[in-house]
Amino acid sequence: MITSTPTAVAQTNYTAITITLGIIFIIGAVIAVVVASYYRLQRHRADAVAMASYRKLAEDAVANQQELRGRLEQLTESVRAVEQLMRDVG
Repeated sequence: MITSTPTAVAQTNYTAITITLGIIFIIGAVIAVVVASYYRLQRHRADAVAMASYRKLAEDAVANQQELRGRLEQLTESVRAVEQLMRDVG
């Protein structure tokens, strides 16, 4: 009967383990950065849409204010005319 005895004992290759774990860590970090950047971009886009809505609201408010000023000037002229008429009569 032939028996085989191991001539070399398997040793742990720490360099290979370190390189493998380092590569896995780098890949994981890259994926995390990409995902975080994507969500930051989506948040920025949502903020841009909200700001566009606020800009439109501000433009509408300015237009309404200008219209109200015009009407107020018309009313002021009418009141002045009525006051002048009352002074002339009274």
